[in-house]
Amino acid sequence: MYQADIAIVGAGMVGLALARALKDVPVSIVLIDTSSIQKPLSDDPELRVSAINAANQQALSDLGAWQALPEARLSPYTSMQVWDQDSFGHIAFSCEELGAQSLGHIVENQALVNALYGKVIGQSNVTTLPSVQITKVLAGKSETMLMLNNDEVVSCRLVVGADGANSAIRQHANFPLTFRDYGHTAIVATIRTALPHAQVARQVFTPSGPLALLPLRDPHLCSIVWSQTSDTAQALLAQQNSEFAKGLQVAMNGEVGKIEVHSARIHFPLTMRYARQWLSDGLVIIGDAAHTIHPLAGQGANLGLQDAFALAERIGQLVNNEQPFYQARFLRPFERARKAEAVKMIAAMEGFKQLFGGDNPVKKLIRGVGMSTANALPGLKQKFITQAMGW
Repeated sequence: MYQADIAIVGAGMVGLALARALKDVPVSIVLIDTSSIQKPLSDDPELRVSAINAANQQALSDLGAWQALPEARLSPYTSMQVWDQDSFGHIAFSCEELGAQSLGHIVENQALVNALYGKVIGQSNVTTLPSVQITKVLAGKSETMLMLNNDEVVSCRLVVGADGANSAIRQHANFPLTFRDYGHTAIVATIRTALPHAQVARQVFTPSGPLALLPLRDPHLCSIVWSQTSDTAQALLAQQNSEFAKGLQVAMNGEVGKIEVHSARIHFPLTMRYARQWLSDGLVIIGDAAHTIHPLAGQGANLGLQDAFALAERIGQLVNNEQPFYQARFLRPFERARKAEAVKMIAAMEGFKQLFGGDNPVKKLIRGVGMSTANALPGLKQKFITQAMGW
């Protein structure tokens, strides 16, 4: 039997970030995951990447994890260009406007997992249990038992569900969930561009959904996230690589020259999820287990990391004050604050999706005027930049 104060279920970026953020808190932690957690990186960039903003980069650096990322897998972006395909709307952000070195970094998800895991396994207060599954959860008033498929048992006072969008921990807790199908499918791939990306993150809004080009370390490689209506996405996925690449070039208006598909194409449906309850005595959920949003602003990973850092801070405060960190009433301030941030982000993404979707002429005019105005007003534009950086 494993006995611990906290069992973190899910060793992705969010679960690992929580474990690392608790490195100086006198609590024992068991970290459980269904996979082997650390995995070798392929020679080519991994398909799943995240845009980590400057605020989270600083937090990860403070934890010693950012420095553990291979420099060859880090891709800073120094500016952003966003425009509407069917109107005159355009807005551009640059780190130079704030005197910063970058707006953020494009990071391969597995690279960040590996970096965090490398730090976490060196912590004296963490035991890792990779490649196991939880078969049963027995919750009590002050202790929870997790039965594993290898016949082991984990006893803890607080279970943290960081186990993704289809969280088994959330389902066990029977927390009510609000969800809505965005009607979009995201197509993800790595592309090679004839013109260098110049460390610019680009996003164009098309009538059937947004297309983002995220610059990678190689000046001619970008990761794409093409979110399209499900019917359009299926048609795109059925195309040969050459035809698919031509569609990208048209959507990008030739911004990066000729495009070639450099990798396999993967896809997944997009769904908004929001858990209306995040905690009960002895249990709390964070990250995608608590919320998922449309990727059009690239804020899903950042939102989850902030959940982890906020929960670690609250647990640290409670432990230092000798208060029961596993009781819901003491964790309530964390839940209120993070739910408010999640709701705000969900509402913003829904507003963007509704405003930039379709080819209604009134919407086009509103989009054009709004983006052009924001681009021309220094104060408003600076606010957008600081928000993008997470400050």
